[in-house]
Amino acid sequence: MTRIAIVTGAARGIGAATARRLAADGYAVAVVDLDEAACAGTVAAIAEAGGRALAVGADVADEDAVTAAVDRVTAELGAPTVLVNNAGILRDNLLFKMSADDWDAVMNVHLRGAFLMSRAVQSHQVEAGFGRIVNLSSTSALGNRGQANYAAAKAGMQGFTKALAIELGPFGVTVNAVAPGFIVTDMTRATAERVGVPFDDFVAATAKEIPVGRPGQPDDIAAAVSFFCREDAGFVSGQVLYVAGGPRA
Repeated sequence: MTRIAIVTGAARGIGAATARRLAADGYAVAVVDLDEAACAGTVAAIAEAGGRALAVGADVADEDAVTAAVDRVTAELGAPTVLVNNAGILRDNLLFKMSADDWDAVMNVHLRGAFLMSRAVQSHQVEAGFGRIVNLSSTSALGNRGQANYAAAKAGMQGFTKALAIELGPFGVTVNAVAPGFIVTDMTRATAERVGVPFDDFVAATAKEIPVGRPGQPDDIAAAVSFFCREDAGFVSGQVLYVAGGPRA
C-alpha cells in the first residue's frame, strides 16, 4: 500500500530534500508551498526518479487554504497519513527593531500553519489507525540573537509536538520534531546577508564551531525525517532530535 505524505515548504531547501527522500522511500508526496509554480522543480525531480508527486499551492496560515489543499491531496493522491510541517519564514531583527507584523508573520507560518495542517490531516490518520507527523524545529529554539520571533516559534513547535504526541498516540499516530543546526539553504544565506557577511565566509566560520567539522545539508535533515516516518519507528514519539553535527541541550 502506497502511503500519502504532505510536505509543506517543499519548493526548495529542506522541504524539497524531504519530499524527494520520502518519494524515494515509496510515498506519494504532495509538495506544498505558497507558490504552486515554485514546486515544479521538486515534483519533476520526484517524477524523474520514478516517484509520484503533486504540486499544491497553499498559504499554510490560511484556514480555508489548508482545508482546500488537504481536500485536493485526498482527491488526487489519496488520504494523507504522513505530514511534515516544514514551512517557515524569517523576519529577523533585534527586539527594539522588530515590528508586530514581523512577530505575527513568523508565528503564523510556523505555529498556526503547523496547527492548521495537523488538524486537517489528523482525521485521515485516525481513520487509518496510522500516522506520522514530523515538525521542523531548530537549534534556534535554544535562543539566538536577532531571532526572538523565530526562536519562540521553534520552541513552540517542540511543545506542540509533545502535546500532539500525547493526544494522538492512542490512534497509532506518532509526532516528533527535528531541530536542524546550521544547514546550507537560502534561509541561512539570508541570515548571512542580514549580518553583512559573505555567505562562503559565514559557512566557513560556522563550520569551525561544529564538532563534525562541516555545515549540514538539506539531505541530512531529510534522513532524520525519513526515520521518524517509518512504520517501524512507531514506538518513538514526542521526541525532539537535534541534527546539528554535535550535541545540543
